[in-house]
Amino acid sequence: MDTGRKKLLKEEYKLRRPEMGIISYRCKSTGESFLGISKDTKASFNSNSFKLSSGRHPNKNLQELWTQYGENDFELSVVKVLKYKDPADDYTEKLEKLFDQCLTENQDAKRIWK
Repeated sequence: MDTGRKKLLKEEYKLRRPEMGIISYRCKSTGESFLGISKDTKASFNSNSFKLSSGRHPNKNLQELWTQYGENDFELSVVKVLKYKDPADDYTEKLEKLFDQCLTENQDAKRIWK
């Protein structure tokens, strides 16, 4: 790949606007929900699902449910989306407030990441 093409791809990557928000893994059989903060929902679903499928997710409870019931028994969703302007800014605080709000609304939900 030539240098000009590499530079263009890097710029495009920097300017992309990934969806940020709160993600959910819900086991249909038990009704248990797991919520997590995500700065890139698509990447977070991909990463978590890979860890779960390989049996290496740090959340043991979520891992046990995934192993017992299988991937098809889980409903993956984006619970809330954070609207933002500049992808270079840090939205950690806003995401944490949104996460706390979601936990308050669904008190039975657990955290994906401890």
